[in-house]
Amino acid sequence: MELTVAGGTNIEVSDQVFGRAFSEPLVHQVVVSYLSGARAGTKAQKNRSAVSGGGRKPWRQKGTGNARAGTIRSPLWRSGGVTFAAQPRDFTQKVNRKQYRSALKAILSELVRQERLIVVDALKIDEPKTRLASQLLGDMGVATGVLVEAEPNSNLYLATRNLPNVFVLAADRIDPVSLVGAEKVVMTTAAVEKIQEWLA
Repeated sequence: MELTVAGGTNIEVSDQVFGRAFSEPLVHQVVVSYLSGARAGTKAQKNRSAVSGGGRKPWRQKGTGNARAGTIRSPLWRSGGVTFAAQPRDFTQKVNRKQYRSALKAILSELVRQERLIVVDALKIDEPKTRLASQLLGDMGVATGVLVEAEPNSNLYLATRNLPNVFVLAADRIDPVSLVGAEKVVMTTAAVEKIQEWLA
């Protein structure tokens, strides 16, 4: 298949990468897995064994008139442990490499079908100025989205830092969450070639 580059020319791309059928269950699974992997999972509370103190029985078993008690750190007591205390956990959900790449292909293909993918020859600005980046995006008719380059571009990255919902990624750093959530995805022709080599 062919993709139209801004300016009128066409480039030949692989049907396997940019012309694939969309699989919502697969994309959903990969997106959930990606978001789950970003969770810290560091939430923690102290149960009765982790709270300091309480090593001695507070009073004898019988004869005081009080209810039986073995420790002052019981969850029933003030400053005691938490009954079902949260513990650190790993939220990672395993996704095979083949599944991950298939999901990226499906997302890229859907971006083409929805006309949310824009291909340009280059994304070049002379200075890391927000004004220049805003002008570059305005010329392409893009307000928010993801800019993908073959190699990291420090000028473009610095110039877009102050623009809301505009992100710059290298071609080998694209991820399903960024692509799915982007209003527009702008790629250079070099980035398209690099992504094809990676996903082919």
